[in-house]
Amino acid sequence: MFVRTMTDSALRPNSLRDIGMTSHSNALISLTDFFYRKGTEIYGEREPAEYVYQVKSGAVRSYKLLTDGRRQIGAFHLAGDIFGLGNGIEHRFTTEAIVDTTVRLVKRQSLEMVAESDAMVAKNLLSMTTINLQHAEDHMLLLGRKTSLERVAAFLLEMDKRLTASGIMALPMSRRDIADYLGLTLETVSRALSRLHELGVLGFVGNTQRQIVLLDRHQLADLDLQS
Repeated sequence: MFVRTMTDSALRPNSLRDIGMTSHSNALISLTDFFYRKGTEIYGEREPAEYVYQVKSGAVRSYKLLTDGRRQIGAFHLAGDIFGLGNGIEHRFTTEAIVDTTVRLVKRQSLEMVAESDAMVAKNLLSMTTINLQHAEDHMLLLGRKTSLERVAAFLLEMDKRLTASGIMALPMSRRDIADYLGLTLETVSRALSRLHELGVLGFVGNTQRQIVLLDRHQLADLDLQS
């Protein structure tokens, strides 16, 4: 579950090309692109972890179904993000295309073989694994220690760093997805967004309200820091 953090992206690999993985640069590497319709499963929990994936366009969610039937989303993977690079031989999460999505695949075994002989590739893979762990830890703290308003504020700040173009944050995920990511109900997420709108922190563009303009990032950051 790789996401862009506050670290300078210029210093951190976040694509297959960044870690030296292109079919042109290495004979061991074979890259294949697949297209997935909205809602289509990319891989399931406990399936063999044979490939590493990069989102070329669209968006992907990683989730687990809990024993009581609830869904817990662990991460959103957006254009440029790499996912599926775990430690085990099986995937721990199920992944689905949130919208129509194109994903690039590379065999995990190929990456491991190149990393054995290329110190820079090995270093970059370790960096990605570290970022993955950091996101998991941050998400755990978000679920355990923050109020509903603080969770929504933290989510918007994360998406602002990853999605904003021309001042508009176009969310590919639904409010139900956001709720399952934050461990909240759909109604609670809607109330929190409405409250932020009332406070003048954000505005909505269009009828779906998935396009958001952040009007006061400082106030939004202050809400996130209250925990």
